[in-house]
Amino acid sequence: MDLEGYAKIALRRGVATEEIEQTLAERILEVRDIPRDAALRLSRAVVEEAERTLCDRELSGVTMGNFGVGSRGSGDFYVHEQIANVIGKTGAIVGPDQLDDSGVVRANGDLIVITVDGMHSRLSDFPFLAGFHVTRASLRDIYVMGARPVALFSDIHLADDGDISKVFDYTAGIGAVAEVMDVPLVTGSTLRVGGDMVIGDRLTGCVGAVGIASPQGLTARVNAREGDVIFLTEGAGGGTITAAALYNGYPEVVQETLNLKFLHACDKLVQAGLVTEIHAMTDVTNGGIRGDAEEISKTARVKIVLEEEKVRGLINPAVLRMLDDLQIDYMGVSVDSLLLVVPAELGPAIKSALKGIINVDEVGHIEPGSGAEVLRAGERFALTPKFRESAYTPVKKVVGEYADGREIKLMRAQVDLAAARAIDKKQQMIEYLRTGKKLPDVSC
Repeated sequence: MDLEGYAKIALRRGVATEEIEQTLAERILEVRDIPRDAALRLSRAVVEEAERTLCDRELSGVTMGNFGVGSRGSGDFYVHEQIANVIGKTGAIVGPDQLDDSGVVRANGDLIVITVDGMHSRLSDFPFLAGFHVTRASLRDIYVMGARPVALFSDIHLADDGDISKVFDYTAGIGAVAEVMDVPLVTGSTLRVGGDMVIGDRLTGCVGAVGIASPQGLTARVNAREGDVIFLTEGAGGGTITAAALYNGYPEVVQETLNLKFLHACDKLVQAGLVTEIHAMTDVTNGGIRGDAEEISKTARVKIVLEEEKVRGLINPAVLRMLDDLQIDYMGVSVDSLLLVVPAELGPAIKSALKGIINVDEVGHIEPGSGAEVLRAGERFALTPKFRESAYTPVKKVVGEYADGREIKLMRAQVDLAAARAIDKKQQMIEYLRTGKKLPDVSC
């Protein structure tokens, strides 16, 4: 529970200070077994700090939840485009504007590939699984850029009442992947969620990775070309499928996700030198193949065409049964397949290299145009991302996958305005740092 957030919401609503202190003390006692006077002292200190730091910064009026940020749908993608606008043009070879999961910079002739992934938010009570899957995700993002990972780093945030064993289990999950893939975990940070202001035992964190690539082997999405064919490997899921299995009562499916086939497949492609001939690679994670196809199309300015039954045939059978049982769209959820965009003549070499490592098949091709389509029973249908990824837990089914079109249009305008204000604030601070002229108001 966010004590500071609770206090500030109540203060903005005009609730009397004494009433906030008493109510907050009751909430604290629901979580902590401490004397009432101790809870009241803490609540009074929280309200005192909240009053002093209450500020009226200009808001967008759009919340993360309402816009689906983090939910891997069109709302999430839109915000990431605006984040890229706030960052602006950089000297990176692959930057945020290209919508890849990793960035690339040049350093003394080498190409350095960098990525970071946040652990799945619903795996807080399963820290080992959280560490395992976020590490695998981070290494995937390095490999799909055609790079070889060389180091990992982690960040762990555990709320004030969290048992320290969570930190160790999370780290052990990272270490299991790191040791098998021979990529050392070299540094990190361990902090509390919200410091003294958040009670409870919520765990969150991220794992980042660094890799090295050659200019000839860079496989960014922008390199997809007309006439290329699309290969897809079997997907058994990662953090998302694990969360779906746990929260829907399919614990046996979790075991299907505990493998490193994707990483071993990518490592084989690097060792075989095939990454120098592959045009683009990605992992099917961003709201499923619906989201990834849309991003490739937008970045490379091409049309993606997929054969639906072939895509379906490459979902792990146990995972697919669960998704079908729960009426979860397998094309709109992260299944962690490896997607390869390659020249047609490279197909046999891809299949040969991955034989015995992971199932792989040709599932589509690239045409002139834009957007993505699926072939079903000889007909073509548009393949577009939903506003949020396919709802894969009971709570997500209540929240839903769609939003009203008029509401989206209004929220986008508000998001655009907030991004523009942030860009202006950034430019004012740059001017101040470079010239010492007027300091912009950045306190709130």
